[in-house]
Amino acid sequence: MSRASMASVCSAAGKLLTPAIAVIIVSMASSSSVGEWSSTREDRAWWAYQPIDDPPLPNVDDNGWCRNEIDCFIYARLAQAGIRPAPPADPRRLRRRVCFAVTGLPPDESLLTAEHQASQSYERIVDALLDDPAYGENQARFWLDLVRYADSDGYKADHARPDAHLYRDYVIRSFNNDKPYDRFALEQLAGDEVDPGNRDALIATMYLRHGIYEYNQRDVELQWQQILNDITETTADVFLAQGLKCARCHDHKFDSLLQRDFFRFRAFFSAYQPRENMPVADLAARTAYFKKLRDWEEATADIRRRLHEIENPVLLRHAAGEGFDKFVGEIRSMISKHRSERTPYEHQIASLASRQFELQYDKLSEWLDPRAAAEQQRLKARLAEFEKVKPAPLPTLGFVASDVGPVAPPTFIPDDPRRTPVAPGFFTILDPEPARIIPPPAALQSTGRRTVLARWIVNPANPLTARVIVNRLWQQHFGRGLVETTNDFGQLGEPPSHPELLDWLASRFMEDGWGLKKLHRRILTSATYRQTTVRPIDARLATLDPDNHLLWRMNPRRLSGEEIHDAILSASEELKEKGRAIYQTVRRNHRPPLLAAFDMPDRIRSCGKRYQTTTPSQALLLTNGSWAYQRARTIARRLAATGDNQFVQSTYRAFFSRDADRIELAMAREFIAAYASITEMDAEGSKDPVVDVKFATANGPGRDSTGHANPVNVVVDQKTFNSPQHKGRIALIHTLMNSNEMIHVD
Repeated sequence: MSRASMASVCSAAGKLLTPAIAVIIVSMASSSSVGEWSSTREDRAWWAYQPIDDPPLPNVDDNGWCRNEIDCFIYARLAQAGIRPAPPADPRRLRRRVCFAVTGLPPDESLLTAEHQASQSYERIVDALLDDPAYGENQARFWLDLVRYADSDGYKADHARPDAHLYRDYVIRSFNNDKPYDRFALEQLAGDEVDPGNRDALIATMYLRHGIYEYNQRDVELQWQQILNDITETTADVFLAQGLKCARCHDHKFDSLLQRDFFRFRAFFSAYQPRENMPVADLAARTAYFKKLRDWEEATADIRRRLHEIENPVLLRHAAGEGFDKFVGEIRSMISKHRSERTPYEHQIASLASRQFELQYDKLSEWLDPRAAAEQQRLKARLAEFEKVKPAPLPTLGFVASDVGPVAPPTFIPDDPRRTPVAPGFFTILDPEPARIIPPPAALQSTGRRTVLARWIVNPANPLTARVIVNRLWQQHFGRGLVETTNDFGQLGEPPSHPELLDWLASRFMEDGWGLKKLHRRILTSATYRQTTVRPIDARLATLDPDNHLLWRMNPRRLSGEEIHDAILSASEELKEKGRAIYQTVRRNHRPPLLAAFDMPDRIRSCGKRYQTTTPSQALLLTNGSWAYQRARTIARRLAATGDNQFVQSTYRAFFSRDADRIELAMAREFIAAYASITEMDAEGSKDPVVDVKFATANGPGRDSTGHANPVNVVVDQKTFNSPQHKGRIALIHTLMNSNEMIHVD
């Protein structure tokens, strides 16, 4: 039975039979031995493995609705189903929608003026937003979810990673500079091999360092296997939308992914080596340095080996941190060896284990016996004679990745009785032959394997890569990808709703030089994207397409936690001072409360689409949380000198990007008055119990409870700030802050 047939059987079993019988059928279908699996015609016919096509545009009678080629494909499917598209959204809603889509921020005040709206076309607004630095900050959020970026290790200790932010900033820069996606991928997988003198390319290899890590895991070899497995699975998810995890233990039961494919793919990373001192120099400088260093090492090999014999046992006995003696004998032996005596695999394990302890060289003289100390001094004096031939150190960079050396440790399939080494290779269904590895220059001391993998991934002939990233951007703007399962293009995922459109976009994307901004613009300027969300679902639509897969209207969406955070700071005019959410430290075990409440992932595994929940804690944080309360007070203080009408209009514009209408204005004034009336029953002049704000004085702005200067120099006396009227205004701000219109985009 083929995987596709099995998937169909299991799907039918789940729908038609009782759970118990369905489980039996699934068990029977998956009980065949691994050796019986082979690639069938049905497997090879799966849509994701077909070459990317460049289909012609559908010929549609759209009565002028289509604005670009995307719309032709959408309209053709709608017409086939007998559905008309929705009318366009009103300009105000569309401006707010596209601002959040591109920058993750509400419209700038200038976009709301009548003069600007009359002079600026929608297309020019899109272009301006894509050129705004806020675009890269917003776009980075989606990528950091994918690569499971965090500023800490995870597990119980959750130690900080102080240099991880360099990768976050690299991602933001790359998006703002519109770095071609193929180059972006190449740098992250193999920047050290393809451009060793480019600091950004080396920072990009931090992509390989984002897995979780347990600093005191004594089973170092097990942890190393987990690290390599995680890199393998994440790379397949992020760039190819192929779920390799199941193939780690056996041939995939549904997809055409073999257990051998998992380890062929993992072999590209078998030489992986975390580096804290990676040289930053171009190939010429690296080559000159390498030759001089090799000469020095050969001339001093005997001296350094003897010094290691004297010093290392003593240093290991007195190692600080978690200590050395708790490791099993095999690992202690690897650690004790001189670097030149270790195999590549032994050096990987010894390096990982050495992160758990510290060698205290400054105390070595106290621990050496007199005889050993005397010999050590003689050897050091001899070593110093060679300083003149030792090359000056190159500048280095930490928390990056490279290879352990030019020779990779062998890769084996667990439980293979023959222990046959597995050569690097791609998915068998796409290319059954072993990959042809081209070694890089010797000075790089690397295998070249990751470069071969990266170039295969971004090869235009690869049927997956362009489709996957195009689909991710489509999901970003419509809430659902053309393939709904953005991290799974396999047979357990959903097939594309518009396969011709997906291929057409992927073809244009590569044709345009893999530029993401052009793809964003193409999507954002389509009539499909500009449709209104306000279209009731009638009985006919409920029957034909209740989930709007055909896009007969635009999908509304709730803002992410980061967007809510930034929108509130924008309303309080503190965004520049306090910074966007993207720059907050992300600790895996202690995510920022507001972002965690609004479904920020834990960044332990690749996340292609965030879950969206609705919980009481979200409303409570925006109503009673100290951070939100302080922002409300800041807004009220800034507008304290205004009348009620101006106060309400300013607040509506800050939160909703529009003015309040006549009814809303009357209701807001009534709310403030009612709240003030209730508050008057409190003790006169009572001090606010939540936050003690130091107010501005005639000498200048005061400072709030966090030590930041007040954003505007408005003099507000304590009596005014604690007045019932002022508290009513703060309550109104909280109400608007927590409203659906504030936290949703339509």
